[in-house]
Amino acid sequence: MMLVLLIAAGLWGLGHFMGATKRARWGMIGALYTVVLLEQSLLPGGHPLREATGGSPAPWLLLGGFAVLALIYARGLSWLKARAQPAEPVEPAIPAKVGAFEAGELERYARHIVLRELGGPGQKRLKEAKVLVVGAGGLGSPALLYLAAAGVGTIGVIDGDEVDNSNLQRQIAHREEDIGEPKVFSAVRAMSARNPFITLKPYHRELTEEIAAELFSDYDLVLDGTDNFDTRYLVNRIAVATGIPLVSGALSQWEGQLSVFDPAHDAPCYQCIFPAAPAPELAPSCAAAGVLGPLPGVVGTMMAVEAVKLLSGAGEPLRGRMFIYDALYGETRQIALKPRADCPVCGG
Repeated sequence: MMLVLLIAAGLWGLGHFMGATKRARWGMIGALYTVVLLEQSLLPGGHPLREATGGSPAPWLLLGGFAVLALIYARGLSWLKARAQPAEPVEPAIPAKVGAFEAGELERYARHIVLRELGGPGQKRLKEAKVLVVGAGGLGSPALLYLAAAGVGTIGVIDGDEVDNSNLQRQIAHREEDIGEPKVFSAVRAMSARNPFITLKPYHRELTEEIAAELFSDYDLVLDGTDNFDTRYLVNRIAVATGIPLVSGALSQWEGQLSVFDPAHDAPCYQCIFPAAPAPELAPSCAAAGVLGPLPGVVGTMMAVEAVKLLSGAGEPLRGRMFIYDALYGETRQIALKPRADCPVCGG
């Protein structure tokens, strides 16, 4: 019997060396077992070949029975495991088109979709939304990048300025190699690299009274990240006239502020709160007074948050409230805002 077991081990090793599959090697051992069993059953007692392979069929039949029981046990265990839990979870394939989404977008926005307040319907509203950002500088840069990453379907950006070396300390949409290039094209390149599923519209020019109304009418929401009061008042007037919400942010040295001006929803407009531009010495520009590099990132990102809330219907936007962040002392506060009855823009 030992001789047969040695032959079986040799066949297994030879099959492994020759690259035979386990099924083929078990087949060879099964054939050897069959030959031995036939010898024990057909050859007369005392035959040398029969004696060399055990002398009796009984132990071979017993061994075969154990092998059959082991096989049945292994198959039964595998069947039970397969019923209890799949061996490998199968990820559902994302179809090429799911409603307004293209292949790859559902996975991209998965962390949004699982948010109860946003979900699939909210993400679909972002996909269908059109947002205009006025200014591609310190506030516009982070706002644009996060709007693009969030999946806002159409993003327009208007700015007549070009990238300067002094911008790179805080305007994160632009790079060293973009110096001298229009900011809107630099920003569009950065947004396109972030999300290829969105439509981008750059306008390399200053916002003027002549073009503002027609431009704003193509969008659902406007973000103002400019740093001069003439443009802020213009943006506010046209936003009120076209009935679209305005997310406005501002910076000064270590402090930033933002609010949502939306008279169509009983909130004040920008001019309700700031009836007239302050004297230049009371509100110096960033170039004159300086500004902390990361501060525009904080406020610009919060502007993008307010935009996402407004477009998706999630949470409570900053209508009728102004959020103020003091970076130097790590303090935040909010103040309530009310419409002004004598406002020349919205009439309270």
